[in-house]
Amino acid sequence: MAADLFKYLLRQGDNALVLGHRLSEWCGKAPALEEDIALANIALDLIGQTQMWLRYAADRDQSKRSADDLAFHRDVWDFRNLLLVEQPNGDFGATMMRQLLIDAFNVVNLTALNASSDPRIAEIAAKSVTEATYHFERSCETVIALGDGTEQSHEFMRAALVRLWPYGGEMFLPDPVESRLSAAGIITSPDELRGMWDDIIHRALDAATLAPPETSFGHQGGKTGQRHSEHLGHMLAVMQSLPRAYPNARW
Repeated sequence: MAADLFKYLLRQGDNALVLGHRLSEWCGKAPALEEDIALANIALDLIGQTQMWLRYAADRDQSKRSADDLAFHRDVWDFRNLLLVEQPNGDFGATMMRQLLIDAFNVVNLTALNASSDPRIAEIAAKSVTEATYHFERSCETVIALGDGTEQSHEFMRAALVRLWPYGGEMFLPDPVESRLSAAGIITSPDELRGMWDDIIHRALDAATLAPPETSFGHQGGKTGQRHSEHLGHMLAVMQSLPRAYPNARW
């Protein structure tokens, strides 16, 4: 069970870390000053959540690595984040569609983790769910405004939904690690969260005059470490460059 818990903590930390870094890439480049500041603040929220998850993971790591070691000194094949969060930002509409999909998952998942039999997981979830709820409210409002806006903005959002929708299914496919943790009462099995997520997402998309693609295909393999897209390696090369160049630096 200790090994399963460590793997799960990595998944939560890696999701927040990778998504936080992706959003930080908008700093100074967003289409409006308000959006620039908002995305930077959301990125900071996610990095704060990363610290909590990876510090707990470090406490459970038999190799005695620190949270910084886990963030900056693992290679791409050691990361356990969902494939969705590592996808490139693309245009602003694509970034917000990615946010909508993952923000809705974070809300339902963190809400469920509030009832975890592991006190520290429950504590992290309780601290994070308020931020996740705000993130979802903001991404939802933006997706609705763009989807139900001009013909051009609607088309950008439709294209983003078509491209990103197949990455959503991975969030709800339990593997043996999650099945064992669920049986122990530590987490809620991801497949039990699908109905709540579907309800939230479909209401948002209906308001945005968008319809999810009619496809059963779904990418998977990120959270188990079986596969990642080529995009993650490029991202980590940037994110990890300084601590890898000066591994023993003290500031």
